Amino acid sequence: MIVTTLKPLLAKNRSWALQRRQRNPHYFEKYLHQQKPHSLWIGCSDSRVPAEVLTGAHPGELFVHRNIANMVVPDDDNLMSVLQYAIFYLGVQRIVLCGHYGCGGVQAALGLPESPLAKEESALARRIAALRRDLAQGLAAYRAADAQEEESDKLNRLVEANVLAQFAQLTGSEPVRSAWQAGQTLDVFGCVYDLQSGHLKELIQQSTEESIP
Repeated sequence: MIVTTLKPLLAKNRSWALQRRQRNPHYFEKYLHQQKPHSLWIGCSDSRVPAEVLTGAHPGELFVHRNIANMVVPDDDNLMSVLQYAIFYLGVQRIVLCGHYGCGGVQAALGLPESPLAKEESALARRIAALRRDLAQGLAAYRAADAQEEESDKLNRLVEANVLAQFAQLTGSEPVRSAWQAGQTLDVFGCVYDLQSGHLKELIQQSTEESIP
């Protein structure tokens, strides 16, 4: 029988905290009583895409929401609550929607008709089915691509298509539209993360000035 414990994680936590205090004795005091993040990060739950690590952010700098395939679903109360809190209570001035190449959610949406998920009645199955609907145009482009083209390149474009589709949902959401209509400074970015290089790539951006009629 294999017994797992939290000890390895706790040990790494203690080591990390000690290193931070050694570099700056007051490191943990800055945001002890409040948080003032400059950005909201909406990303994929994939363990290879940790927002704070890949951006070099410190505690208190990013307000983070992650889900399967970085989806923006209007009837997702969890995401909408995060958006409202970040924009109107924390006053973030930037939202970063970030997908990543090699996204398992996007690949699941691509293969959904032949997947066991297609026969399931579960939250995951419903979410992947919704993602497939969001990716209708991207999937059509994938199927129409040159048969000689590398599969990885086609999948990368599908990931980018998902970022653009979710970006449209995000910029059309009630919290974002309300902030822009009120003249609140809020820049929204759509990015993709390259697992191989560790680099972020900006795909699209929209700001308050561009959105006020």
